[in-house]
Amino acid sequence: MDIPLSTIAVVGLGTMGTGIAEILTRAGREVVGIDISDIAAARAVASLEASTARAVARGRLTEEERRTVLARFRTFSDLHAAAGADLVIEVVPESYETKQRVFRALDGIVGPSTILATGTNALSVTRLAADSAHPERVLGLHFFNPAPAMKLVEVVSSVLTAPRAVAAVTGLARELGKEPVAVGDRPGFVADGLLFGYLNQAAAMYEAKYASREDIDAAMRLGCGLPMGPLALLDLIGVDTARTVLEAMYSASRDRLHAPAPVLRQLGEAGLTGRKSGRGFYTYEGPGSGAVVPDALTPPETARPGSAAARPVRSVGVAGSGTMACGIAEVFATAGFGVVLAARTPEKAEAAAARVAKSLARSVDKGRLTAEARDQALARITPAGSPDAFAEVDLAVEAVAEDLEIKRQLFATLDKVCKPGAVLATTTSSLPVVACARATSRPQDVVGMHFFNPAPAMKLVEVVRTVLTADDVRATARAVATAVRKHPVDCGDRAGFIVNALLFPYLNNAVKMVQEHYASLDDIDAAMKLGGGYPMGPFELLDVVGLDVSLAIERVLHREFRDPGLAPAPLLEHLVAAGCLGRKTGRGFREYARR
Repeated sequence: MDIPLSTIAVVGLGTMGTGIAEILTRAGREVVGIDISDIAAARAVASLEASTARAVARGRLTEEERRTVLARFRTFSDLHAAAGADLVIEVVPESYETKQRVFRALDGIVGPSTILATGTNALSVTRLAADSAHPERVLGLHFFNPAPAMKLVEVVSSVLTAPRAVAAVTGLARELGKEPVAVGDRPGFVADGLLFGYLNQAAAMYEAKYASREDIDAAMRLGCGLPMGPLALLDLIGVDTARTVLEAMYSASRDRLHAPAPVLRQLGEAGLTGRKSGRGFYTYEGPGSGAVVPDALTPPETARPGSAAARPVRSVGVAGSGTMACGIAEVFATAGFGVVLAARTPEKAEAAAARVAKSLARSVDKGRLTAEARDQALARITPAGSPDAFAEVDLAVEAVAEDLEIKRQLFATLDKVCKPGAVLATTTSSLPVVACARATSRPQDVVGMHFFNPAPAMKLVEVVRTVLTADDVRATARAVATAVRKHPVDCGDRAGFIVNALLFPYLNNAVKMVQEHYASLDDIDAAMKLGGGYPMGPFELLDVVGLDVSLAIERVLHREFRDPGLAPAPLLEHLVAAGCLGRKTGRGFREYARR
C-alpha cells in the first residue's frame, strides 16, 4: 500500500533545510518548517518569498501560483508542529547527539506510520535508527546543495529500514524532479564518499606547499572540466563540515586518504570555516559572500621584481607523431610559432602533418577558424624525419610514448642536436621529469609541459619544475603556454603532478565501491554527474582514458607515495589482464559497439 506524503515537516531551516522546503512547497506539498531560531525561520520565509518573486519575474510562476506556494509554508519553533506530518526530514547540524535528540522527541510526537528521514551526509543512519522507537521507519534522504538546482538525492537504507518507507521517499524524489539513487549506509554514501577523499587530498597538497590554492583549483577546473576547484568547494561546503564528514569516513575505513588534512583542523579551530565566516582557503567580501577578495596569498598580477625573464621563443620543435604531438603542433602553429614536427621517419612526419591539416579543416567547417588562418598555420609546420631538424628551434617539446627509456633516449639526442639555450620540455603525465633531464648535459634547461588531450581544446598546461630547472626556463614555459592561450599552473616534479594525483585516487575509489558491491556503475556515474557536477562519471571517464593507462598511472602514484589507499583496485587489474581496456577495445567497465 502506498504511503501518502502530502504533509512534510522540515526540521532545521539553514541553507539546506530552506532549499528542501522550497522544492516541496513548489511541488504542491504542505510544508511545516521547524527551527529553534526565529531568525532562521524568518530567513527561510524571506528566501522563499525572494525565489518565488524571481520565478514570477521570469514567467515561471503566476502571481496567484506564488501566493499559493507561500501559503503552503508555515514555520514553527516547536517540534510538536510536526505531529500531523507524513514525513519528517531533519537537517540539523551534523552531530549524533543533536540528531538523536530530535529523533527521540519525534518518537513521542508523530504517528507510528510517519517516516523519519535524516539529511546527514556523514553520520550512520543505522546508529540513528537504532536509537529510535521505530527503526524501520528511519532512513537517509541526502539532498545536495543548492537543493532546488541539484538533481541528485541519495536514498539511504539501513539494515532496519522497511522497504515501504524506501519506496515512498523514492517516489517522492521522482515527483520532485530529482534522480534518486539507492545506497547502503556508510559514511559519505556514494557522492560524498568519493568527493571528500578528493577534497582532502587537495587540502593536503596545498598544505604541503606543492602548489598554490589558485593553481590547484585552476588545474582541476581546466584539466577535468569541474565546475569548481576543490579548495573553493571546501570553502563553499564549510571547512568544519568537511572535517566532520572526513572524520566519519576515516573512523569507518581507516584509509589514510580519509584522515582529515591537519590544515582543515587549523582553519576550523581558527574560525576560518569558508564562505560562511568570510574566510577559509580564500578570503571573501564578508560572511556568506561568494566574492573572493585579494589577500596576502593572492599572486601578483605582474611578475615579482627580480623574477627571471623568459627566454625568447620563436620556433618550436615537436617530437612525436601521435594524437598529443599532432595536437601540440597545431596549438603552436595556430598561435603563430614556426613548428618543426619530427617523427621517426619522413613518412610518419608527413602523416602527422596531414592529421594536423585534417583537424584544422574541421575547425574551419565549424567556424572556429578562417580558411586563411588555416593555410597560414599549415605553412608554419615543417615535417621532418628525425629530431636532427631541431638544430635551430628555441623550444623542443617531446610528445612520444609514455616510456621512460624511450624518452631518455630522445632527450640524449635533443641534447646533442639542439642549440645552447634551447628549452627542452617533456609532456609526460606520470614519469619523473628529472629522469629526462639527467639524460642530458644541461638538466637546467629541462622542464615539464604537460598538455591535456585534446591539446587544441584543453586550456591547461602543468609546468613541472625539477630541482635542477633554471628559473628562466620555468618562466619560459609559463610565457609560452600563455602565448598559445593556455593557462599555466606551477607544480613540482612528483608523480601525477596536480591533476592526475587528485583525479586517479578518486577513480580508483570508485572502482573499489563497485568491487565491494556497494553501488552500481550507473548509480555511481549518475551520483557524480548530478551530485558533483562532473562532466563524466568515473566509469565513463575510465573507459575513455583507457583502463591500462589508468592502471599505469595508479601504479606510479602508489609506488611514489607508498600509501596503501593508493594501491590499484584488484578489479581494475583483473579487467586490464583480461584485455578489457575501455572504448578502444570495445569493452571496459561497459561494452561498446565496435567501429
